[in-house]
Formats: sequence, C-alpha cells, structure tokens
Amino acid sequence: MDASVDPLTDKEIEDRLAELPGWSVADGRLTRTYSFERHLPAAAMVVHVAQIQEELGHHSQLTLGYNTLTLAVNTHSAGNAITGLDFTLARRVEEIATGHGAS
Repeated sequence: MDASVDPLTDKEIEDRLAELPGWSVADGRLTRTYSFERHLPAAAMVVHVAQIQEELGHHSQLTLGYNTLTLAVNTHSAGNAITGLDFTLARRVEEIATGHGAS
C-alpha cells in the first residue's frame, strides 16, 4: 500500500492507471464511474466507500446517481495533486466494487 502524499509524476500516474481499468484522470482528479443494475446497490456502496475513506483518513467526492456512483479524488494537502494515497483509495474501492454488483 502506497499512502504517500507526494505528488506523482504524469508517468507514475499513467503506470498506475494501467493497473486500474476503468479509472482515469479528469480535471486533475483520479476518477471512476461505476454502474449498477439498481439504485440500492449503488447507495450501499456509498456507505462502504465512506467506511474505507474513514479508515484511510482520505475522502473523495462521491456522486450518487440512480444506478451510478462516481468517485473523484486528489490530495488537498499536496496542492490538489494526485498522490499514492489516491491510488490506495482507488485500489480499496476496486476490492469491494464487484461485491456490490458494480461494473
């Protein structure tokens, strides 16, 4: 686990994105939108993501739609740069996503 809050280079970000299908960078944030069959599984995943964020002490912007959940994150204490901590959060979210029926 890389909880570093040092800003990553563009190359480091590109290399790490290769290990996280579905994730991309938009507006200076690491982001992903998950799709669900129904609203309730999407809402349940919000709660699970919130728990992970509390454990890490690092919080993303979460946007809940009818059957979608979008995460967008960067590290404020690093000048709003993308850091290892953002990728740690992304990997943890990926670990729980399929259990919620996310695609």
